[in-house]
Amino acid sequence: MKRWQRWAVGGVAVLALAGGITRAILARQAERAQITQTGHASSQGTLRLGAGDLVEAKRLPLWRTIDISGSLRAVDSVLIKARVSGELQSLSVREGDKVTRGQLIARIDTDEYGNRLEQARQQAASAQAQWQIARQTLDNNQALVAQGFISKNALDTAVSNEAAAKATLQAAQAAAKVAAKAVADTQLSSPINGLVSQQFAQAGERLSPDARIVEIVDLSRIELEAALKPEDVAQVRVGTPGWLAVDGLPDKLAVKVARINPSATAGTRAVMVYLSVAPHPALRQGLFAQGQLDLSREDAVVLPRAAVRAGATGPFVQALRGTRIEHLPVTLGAGGRIDGDAAPMIAIASGVQPGERVLRDTIGLLRPGTVVDTAAPAQTPAP
Repeated sequence: MKRWQRWAVGGVAVLALAGGITRAILARQAERAQITQTGHASSQGTLRLGAGDLVEAKRLPLWRTIDISGSLRAVDSVLIKARVSGELQSLSVREGDKVTRGQLIARIDTDEYGNRLEQARQQAASAQAQWQIARQTLDNNQALVAQGFISKNALDTAVSNEAAAKATLQAAQAAAKVAAKAVADTQLSSPINGLVSQQFAQAGERLSPDARIVEIVDLSRIELEAALKPEDVAQVRVGTPGWLAVDGLPDKLAVKVARINPSATAGTRAVMVYLSVAPHPALRQGLFAQGQLDLSREDAVVLPRAAVRAGATGPFVQALRGTRIEHLPVTLGAGGRIDGDAAPMIAIASGVQPGERVLRDTIGLLRPGTVVDTAAPAQTPAP
């Protein structure tokens, strides 16, 4: 390639690079302009706001809250397990079936244990007969000793034989009771009212002792197991109220702290808190729920938490003064909620007065001095 051709190729490359840089600069300037304008209007024009874009600061009772979450579980649940080994002869329930206390759930083959019970009973009957013979012999020897027909040693032997026969009888009777209990253990009944939640075995399977068969849960009482940080647990008491939002349920449920675990969880140092949940027919064990506990209530100037912005010099809000936007630095108080609204709110200790209107998070960051037109009055937090 000749020298002038190399120069030409280099010039084209330089021009292409310069064009790319220019386009990047222009795109960056356009992006900044779009952020400043928030897609509604030019910063030099008038920005029209809707009813949902403004919120009015208002003094309201604010509940100081703690966030909670966890899985629901039944207060009363039980695992039906095999007490003896053997073949599962029958299983009369499946998942979702309703059972009552004392209802027969499963049956294990009783042939082997029935034979053992019969053997133990026969051995007990034999021991009973031997003891009766030894007892009769002892009575006779006592009469003969009194008459002087036999020696004292013969009487002592009869006493020992009677005692041994009695002990053998008692052991045989105990063995018969053990065999009878084994037979009874082949019949498995439900100790609670509830629903079958899981089935672990099928009829015909060979089971070992403690093998799981079914799980039964009582959904009449449901609780939430939540892990709290140590500093939050110090503010919670038995009876502290709150609410929960459960997956799949449109309505929120009332909860109350029922128990607080005295020990922290190893590793996380979290403390488990157990909350009783208001009954609801749609509640199921294992559903995930989240909500808040209400600790205390105090009057404060409140705004939605999302309306407060984070700036380089601290938190601020975009307030509407007349027809223009101003950035007002604020001092924040405690977070929480207000009655009738579960949205997260925050107390404003200083910087905003009751009645002032502030932009919600539906509007992006505006330049101070931006002129706005309010199409509708601002929304206020519902008391």
